[in-house]
Amino acid sequence: MTLQWQLTEVFSMLSLLAVGGGTAVLPEMQSMLHQHFGFSHTQFVHAYSMGQIAPGPNMLSVLIMGELIDGLSGAAVALLAFFVPSSILCVVAGRLWAMFKDSPWRHSLERTLAPISLGLMCSGLYTVAHEALVSIQTYLIAAGVLFLLFKSRLSSVTLILMAGIVSVLIHEFQ
Repeated sequence: MTLQWQLTEVFSMLSLLAVGGGTAVLPEMQSMLHQHFGFSHTQFVHAYSMGQIAPGPNMLSVLIMGELIDGLSGAAVALLAFFVPSSILCVVAGRLWAMFKDSPWRHSLERTLAPISLGLMCSGLYTVAHEALVSIQTYLIAAGVLFLLFKSRLSSVTLILMAGIVSVLIHEFQ
């Protein structure tokens, strides 16, 4: 099996599993990238973090992951494999969803999927935090960002850049 076919298979499956958004599949993504491509936990966190800084959808990190695995062609394959299947599914599901707008089954499904999606997103947060929070400094940076997120009107991009600058300064003066 070629590397591109493997990338297609892995990212297409992850695309279809991403109920509640791409963050929901982060633990599985990390596991599959490690299993299929030897992707380390550190590489995963760095690629995911870089994807968060990029403008556009927050899962653009798959582009970086694909590039690290197989260069520009790997980036293109990972990007298409991650976004196309879920986009097609979304269009089909959206049309079906509209057809059943007054159905009690639809309302039951909505109430069921909300906590599942929240749980999956929390597991994604845990996956990234588990690798990123490695010292007292990283815990303090995370706590500071969380505090500013709730107490200020700063954008998440500004907070990420500020955290990066603080991290660099801490490492420079150690």
